[in-house]
Amino acid sequence: PMYFFLFHLSFVDICYSSVTVPNMLRNFLAAHKTISVHGCIAQMFFILLSAGAEVFILSAMAYDRYAAICDPLRYMEIMNKGICVLLVSGAWTTGFLYALLNTVFTLKLHFCGSNQILHFSCELPPLLQLSCTENPHQSSGVLTSVVILGSSTFLLTLISYIHIISTILRIRSAEGRRKAFYTC
Repeated sequence: PMYFFLFHLSFVDICYSSVTVPNMLRNFLAAHKTISVHGCIAQMFFILLSAGAEVFILSAMAYDRYAAICDPLRYMEIMNKGICVLLVSGAWTTGFLYALLNTVFTLKLHFCGSNQILHFSCELPPLLQLSCTENPHQSSGVLTSVVILGSSTFLLTLISYIHIISTILRIRSAEGRRKAFYTC
């Protein structure tokens, strides 16, 4: 299971690079180094998809370590292929829904003035600065979703590692504790 998760984590990292590097390389050769608002929103969708999938894959990996250390005799039963596929599918689905939600919120913003961003990659703060929308709920909705996603995956990972550490500290032999910490 660990290698299955590592494969998907590596794939997510390739996706990150594939979203930003082509525009960055184009900007090395261009005199006018900008990205349009629509290009920015499209790039932001794929970055948020990758980010959402990555943090949930990392949470799934924390659960994998939890199962391996806290219940080693049932590890293969708990982390069977179906569960691993379900965890990764859930991570990608959550990342997609997260990216879609934020993209829809961003598309509802109205942009005035120069619709060019002076960056090779699109980030939310410069995009919100270009917006002339008076409704603070739309921009705060995007920022709230970032906080919710980040804190939920952080808590899932934290809870897994709290259980792991408490289980390791109950191991009587120093060698056993060392081996268990090594797997983390």
